[in-house]
Amino acid sequence: MSAYRSLFFCFATLISLALGLGAEPTPAKRGAAREIRATPDEPGITFNSVHVDSPYIAMTFDDGPSAVLTPKLLDLLAAHHIKATFFVIGENVAEHPEIVSRAAREGHEIGNHSWSHPNLGKMSDESVRRQLRQTDDAIKSATGNRPTLMRPPYGSITAREKRWIHDEFGYDIILWDVDPYDWKRPGPAVVRARILKETRPGSIVLSHDIHPGTIEAMPSTFDELEAKGFKFVTVSELIRMAAARPSHPSPQPSESVSPNAAGFAFPTPSPTSSQAR
Repeated sequence: MSAYRSLFFCFATLISLALGLGAEPTPAKRGAAREIRATPDEPGITFNSVHVDSPYIAMTFDDGPSAVLTPKLLDLLAAHHIKATFFVIGENVAEHPEIVSRAAREGHEIGNHSWSHPNLGKMSDESVRRQLRQTDDAIKSATGNRPTLMRPPYGSITAREKRWIHDEFGYDIILWDVDPYDWKRPGPAVVRARILKETRPGSIVLSHDIHPGTIEAMPSTFDELEAKGFKFVTVSELIRMAAARPSHPSPQPSESVSPNAAGFAFPTPSPTSSQAR
């Protein structure tokens, strides 16, 4: 009897293994896979960098417009023939629509950064909707066009929010892979050094046009990025440049590779903060 029992357990184990190999992943796992991979059939909606074949990068500036600092930055961008992307706060747009109008007129991209900079990931859908809709309307009033990009304050947003915001507003959700922590006001030299150290082709660089030290850092930062061969485009232009990634990328032995939110793999940069303003 003992021998028969052993044979029975062996047979049952083999059947269980066979069924397990043929089983499909759970819906939750399939959903997670779609979240982090971009394919021609199902483009990604969240980007913190983009895989490109040429040294293009996107400079982004949050929390403006500032009545004093944003015009200075616009003058500097014009002098360097650089197009940037501004993620604006709706309250500030309502107060200084002429600055946002100028930025759009000069070829810069305007994105939605909420009305009053709350933590969207901790809010009700209706409250989030109100924050985005008010800002969307303010941008449309100032520029004549509605934004197609949204950056959540602090980078805080849930996976479910990403999906319904994308479906309802049509926004791509834009994060970043280069964070100089300029919101901590470390000084222009530190801001410049951090950007130069971390930026690589396809980077989305986070900065803020409401801090004097950031504006002071930009002339030499732009000069040195240009000296390194980088070229500047808006975020939407960078996304349109996305190149197909090989099925099995082969990193250098000394590099570790991690996929970004759009599904592109890059050597892992130094840690960045999701709490940047």
